[in-house]
Amino acid sequence: MGLLDGQIAIITGAASPRGLGKATARLFAEHGAKVVIMDLDEAHAQGAASDLPGTGHLGLGGNVCDMADCTRVAKTTLEAFGRIDILVNNAGITQPLKLMEIAPENYDAVTDVNLRGTLYMSQAVTPAMRAQNRGSIINMSSVSAQRGGGIFGGPHYSAAKAGVLGLTKAMARELAPDQVRANAICPGFIATDITAGKLTDAMHAQVLAGIPMGRAGTADDVAGCALFLASDLSSYCTGTEVDVNGGSLIH
Repeated sequence: MGLLDGQIAIITGAASPRGLGKATARLFAEHGAKVVIMDLDEAHAQGAASDLPGTGHLGLGGNVCDMADCTRVAKTTLEAFGRIDILVNNAGITQPLKLMEIAPENYDAVTDVNLRGTLYMSQAVTPAMRAQNRGSIINMSSVSAQRGGGIFGGPHYSAAKAGVLGLTKAMARELAPDQVRANAICPGFIATDITAGKLTDAMHAQVLAGIPMGRAGTADDVAGCALFLASDLSSYCTGTEVDVNGGSLIH
């Protein structure tokens, strides 16, 4: 028996082979979910979906910053499966800029994907979740929102991911009467394609020195937390932020 048998999950930004979204999609599929991968490139999304354990998964192209795309992905999912049980707002981008380097286009890009995209996709699935009186929305924040950057993303990234925390809690409060839950995951330093090759050896050593567990996280570490929040194991958890950071934010 899988923890998500018969459930339908949409995961955004999940086509990257070594990313958090793909690891989450794989784990959800192993636990019996049908997974819809949404990514900018439909061919990549379809390839990622066909690569998952089990059958019947979907890959759909779409930009989370485009409300029409979000609505279309939700509609296509409902047409294919009849319900939407889980949404993982994983799509995100980061930029390692200092405060005075952030230009308007940098601010727009980072806040649009990380924050606006989370809002739009949540809006797109909420009517279906409300109608079935059940749903779990999982938003990807970051330790940088809590500690004010200091690992990789710039201040605009910290701001966007802090916005995700506020949005998560407000959504949780509003949707709770409909038995729709919203929670956030705050990964610490995770070894993925986004960070690969971007840190010097000295920077890498400095980051690891700040992690009591002494290692970078893996995409699977984050996926395991997402599985908990998606499943009935967390049925009384809403509005939470779960730290997945090896102890780097113990306070």
